[in-house]
Amino acid sequence: MNKKIIEQLQNTYPDKTEFMPSQVIDAASEVGVAETGIYKQMQDLPKVRRGVYSMAGLMSKQLNKDVVQQIGVSSVSSNEVYIPEQEKTFVQWGNFSDVLKIVKSQMFYPTFITGLSGNGKTFMVEQACAKAGREYVRVQISPETDEDDLIGGFRLLKGETVFQKGPVLKAMEAGAILLIDEIDRGTNKIMCLQGVLEGKPVLVKKTGEVVTPKAGFNVLATANTKGKGSDDGRFTAATLLDEAFLERFTITIEQSYPGVNTEKKIVMKHMEKFECIDKEFNTLLVGWADTIRKTFEDGGVDEIISTRRLCHIVQTFSIFGKRDKAISLCVNRFDDDTKEAFLDLYTKVDATVTGTGEYPSTIFSDDTKTEEDDTRVNPY
Repeated sequence: MNKKIIEQLQNTYPDKTEFMPSQVIDAASEVGVAETGIYKQMQDLPKVRRGVYSMAGLMSKQLNKDVVQQIGVSSVSSNEVYIPEQEKTFVQWGNFSDVLKIVKSQMFYPTFITGLSGNGKTFMVEQACAKAGREYVRVQISPETDEDDLIGGFRLLKGETVFQKGPVLKAMEAGAILLIDEIDRGTNKIMCLQGVLEGKPVLVKKTGEVVTPKAGFNVLATANTKGKGSDDGRFTAATLLDEAFLERFTITIEQSYPGVNTEKKIVMKHMEKFECIDKEFNTLLVGWADTIRKTFEDGGVDEIISTRRLCHIVQTFSIFGKRDKAISLCVNRFDDDTKEAFLDLYTKVDATVTGTGEYPSTIFSDDTKTEEDDTRVNPY
């Protein structure tokens, strides 16, 4: 529709968006635009009732274009899109090979990755992109995350108002992997991603621009739940995600904690990184964590020692040089009863700290599972 006609209608009917063809033809006549083809163009618009059509979309788009011209709005990019570096501490295990295949496929294949905290979900996606040489954008979700954070919004830059594209649009334009981290922390404010999860062009309402995803664009999301909330209260910030929203993910990958052999490799990588190699401590730590997880599965404790926490213990050990102090400082976050239970268990297996030094057989069990079978705690 001709811009002059829309402007004339806005001036004549400032509060109106629904018109009959005769009104539009009159507006065209007043601004000296030929009437040819106007009736057919009207028939392509949403029909409100007999002989009346909605021009709200055209008017909104034209208004946004006018705003862009009036205040000098431009698009601002940043270095949020990048190819991650390969980390020396990363160990390939479990679902990594599947995620790598998805990343390498260049297909639009929305993937939901769920599992308990600290088992390497986000790190796995990042390192898959690093190995595949794929550009990557990570978006951290919180209850306050909204369309302005994801799609973009107006910003004041060097005294000028500009429209800054958000990470979602940047990933789409670059054909990059968009990682939506902890998606189950979001509210209905992230429903603006509905169209993005269909792999279709997105209308930027604030500018009227249509952004079409470049080949290779894909969305992967991580979460501690399956978008149904947390019944046991472990993840109180986890929300109920809309069923139609969840249905747009093609597959769901369940990520558990690694098995003993793999976790030993991960812990050793961190010992090498922090220059505090202690093979015995490695074995004791992993066995201690594995025993706690088994007890958790049986309902004996309410908390778990995650792989991430084991890495924290290694880093703390590199600073203080004492096994028991490193563990104590890193389990202080738990309630008193849980903390004491965890510390008591460790003192019973390590002869170098206060305790009997008697090692439970579970800690020195011969774990010969293959990488494909490398699963421990699966909350589902």
